Amino acid sequence: MFDSLQDRLQSAFKTLRGKGKLSEADIDEVAREIRVALLDADVAVPVVRAFIGNVKERARGAEVSQALNPAQQVIKIVNEELVSILGGETRRLQFAKNPPTVIMLAGLQGAGKTTLAGKLGRWLKAQGNSPMLVAADLQRPNAVNQLQVVGGQAGVTVFAPEPGNGVGNPVQVARDAIAEAKRTLHDVVIVDTAGRLGIDAELMKQASDIRDAVNPDEVLFVIDAMIGQDAVTTAEAFAEGVDFTGVVLSKLDGDARGGAALSIRSITGRPIMFASTGEKLDDFDVFHPDRMASRILDMGDVLTLIEQAEKAFDADQAQAAAEKVAGGTFTLEDFLQQMEALAKMGSMTKLLGMMPGMGQFKDQLANFDERDMDKIKAIIRSMTPAERENPKIIDGSRRARISKGSGTQVSDVNQLVTRFFEASKMMQKMAKGGGMPGMPGMGPMPGMPGVSKRAGAKQKPQAKKGKKGKKVSGNPAKRAAAASEQPKEPGNGAGAFGFPQGGADDFELPKELRDLL
Repeated sequence: MFDSLQDRLQSAFKTLRGKGKLSEADIDEVAREIRVALLDADVAVPVVRAFIGNVKERARGAEVSQALNPAQQVIKIVNEELVSILGGETRRLQFAKNPPTVIMLAGLQGAGKTTLAGKLGRWLKAQGNSPMLVAADLQRPNAVNQLQVVGGQAGVTVFAPEPGNGVGNPVQVARDAIAEAKRTLHDVVIVDTAGRLGIDAELMKQASDIRDAVNPDEVLFVIDAMIGQDAVTTAEAFAEGVDFTGVVLSKLDGDARGGAALSIRSITGRPIMFASTGEKLDDFDVFHPDRMASRILDMGDVLTLIEQAEKAFDADQAQAAAEKVAGGTFTLEDFLQQMEALAKMGSMTKLLGMMPGMGQFKDQLANFDERDMDKIKAIIRSMTPAERENPKIIDGSRRARISKGSGTQVSDVNQLVTRFFEASKMMQKMAKGGGMPGMPGMGPMPGMPGVSKRAGAKQKPQAKKGKKGKKVSGNPAKRAAAASEQPKEPGNGAGAFGFPQGGADDFELPKELRDLL
């Protein structure tokens, strides 16, 4: 969604890096670049004007002029201003003192209200609530049936007394739903209302009548994040006609420029409360302004990553797996369990995208094939329990059988087994405090042989004796050059993640991962 904006902002910040002091011209230039980036992202002009004014005013102040790193300080200012226009603090749902809590959904047709009703219901159920969906969209063809299907997938009760397709009174359905929720002890009622292809008086009158009938605790305006500049006009019309209390951004995983997310909060004053980031019912979460700002600036979203990991991984199982790694008893069965838990967190592309600095690898992540993970699972599931427990017994005939059972090539089985052995060695070294040997670009870690225990201590190069008394240069560059001339024995010198100590050139990775190195 924010790829274009992210790229333009990073380009603007590059002009500041390396400068010990910023001039008026530098500030004006970066402000101009940010202005163009925001306008290109379809952010409303009044929002852009206010944003740039605040950034320039703060950039000319003491917090930048007296900073040791002015460029980083400007980025910090931009981040804080982004958080501000996105809403500042996270807004949570307001629950009624006396259940049921009534949540009404409003928005244009095609914004994704019905699907979002199922996502919100599933999310509330996971929070320990007992939600009920109400089919009050009686105009759109098959809207009632769609809500019933979505509700069934989400495991949430659906109240649908009318068939829809133009039959029934949506106001009466909404009113009856409250009584039904009290009778069946549902503590949250989510009312799905009708939408239109455009803003009209009929839509607003119906939505207003439903609001008056059920007196909702929250009115959530669902808007397509790909709508662009029209988001402001639509939001203002609904704010006047229905007076919503919060905003839900749907289709935030689309390829639009994302201006709606940066405009609605500033224009309407209503907070963005939830974000829908995919087609699956689990692709839904609370909207955190600070985390979204970090993503836009390619700072990652580690907090969300941690929260998803806590949901997917059982603490006791994780501890047991860590002990197996340290003890050298980690098996392919354990590896399969870890992969299945990882899959519960979402796609690998999204998970990697939450890591700081991954914006520079957008093309590689976009081309990452999730089916490679399925292939690995299929190979492991085609093994016998004994083979998973002890991969060393997997000989040629067993590998042929496993490849046939998993629908893969024998070379795929070979690669998996080889990498598992190498990764196991690496994890054991890390668990014992041996650092990460063999990582490209990284020197020895503190605590390793030949490294002072005192952090940062400089070691005097000394000639060392190698095997058979042969002298080895104390210069690391010369040692590396001499080592590269020696014939390598198969299986020796394996480093972290299975890379040879000399680098990753001789190690075959899937193309998508190889491109990331």
